[in-house]
Amino acid sequence: DACKEIRNLLLHDKKFEFNPKDGIDNPALSLAEDTAADGVGEPRFYLLSKGSTETFGFCLHEELGCHGHIIRQIELGGLAQRRGLQDGDRLLQVNGHFVDHMDHHRVVQKIKASGNQVLLAVLDSSSYEAAKALGKDLSQMLPADIRPRLCHITRDKSGFGFSVSSPEGVKGTFQLSVWQDGPAERAGVPPGSWLLELNGASVKNYSHTQLARKLKQSGSKVTLLVASSAVEEFYRLRGLRITAALADTSWLPFKVRELHMVKGPAGYGFLLKEDDCSSGVTGQFLWDVDAGLPAEQAGMKEGDRLLAVNGESIEGLDHQQTVLRIRARDDQVTLLVIDPAGDQFYQSIGLSPLLFFEDSDPA
Repeated sequence: DACKEIRNLLLHDKKFEFNPKDGIDNPALSLAEDTAADGVGEPRFYLLSKGSTETFGFCLHEELGCHGHIIRQIELGGLAQRRGLQDGDRLLQVNGHFVDHMDHHRVVQKIKASGNQVLLAVLDSSSYEAAKALGKDLSQMLPADIRPRLCHITRDKSGFGFSVSSPEGVKGTFQLSVWQDGPAERAGVPPGSWLLELNGASVKNYSHTQLARKLKQSGSKVTLLVASSAVEEFYRLRGLRITAALADTSWLPFKVRELHMVKGPAGYGFLLKEDDCSSGVTGQFLWDVDAGLPAEQAGMKEGDRLLAVNGESIEGLDHQQTVLRIRARDDQVTLLVIDPAGDQFYQSIGLSPLLFFEDSDPA
């Protein structure tokens, strides 16, 4: 067994292997536990994974006279306490997104949109206040890029534009060679990256033959979750599992759109209808978009699905509750929507598109 382990490490080149425990039951490790001479410690990272009926076990506060998004009301024996979150910790990142500068509502929404798993980076209260007093850029205290990439590739006549290599006899470890100017490179796949998921499914138990068969069955389009060696190592050293919820989706062709509308004499110019999504879940859809009225001018398209109203998700709301949200402000409304192709894509990978929405103006 020892010989086999040494052989595997050599094949993996610098130990770029995946944690077999997936890190779900392990608390995250900090970059360093020491506090610097200036009184500023290092950020700590926590991957919280809960059941569908559980909570993460904390509340996020915005408090008068205090800076930042503050971790409060940590449940005794709850998930947050078991992982090591402390009362007063300041939240710096959600799933790799720096949030200290964001509106509080938006940060809460990011956590909610993350579903049953969220990666948090926090700084203890005294370190946060010391860093603020020193005028430090908190974003510079965090790793520059710790996000894997979610890439959607459309095959051309030469194929998907990448090849796969793996150590002989080892399951679940696949490195990608990306062809120059090919579909994979255009879709954002970094050269030499490690493949983590194929079409929303983990590849950790796939053999090379099984992976080849799955790729063939994908038809003309395939979605890959990939990580560079540096990103893979960051998570592995902390016992954290990399998932699509943590991904950089900037390369995807599917985007959430923000529509800001001011009501005209004839109203907004669209009709909201309740219908079933392709996944079977009931959703709110936008139809009968009138030419020349505010909805069309804002960029609304027939068949868009409504995701949020005035910055708040409508997930779980019925039709009447959603209409009341839209009418809450007399003369204007801001909607977050996604087109049918994007909606179908995010449903296929089991993630909310709101998780990846970036504010046009974070302030």
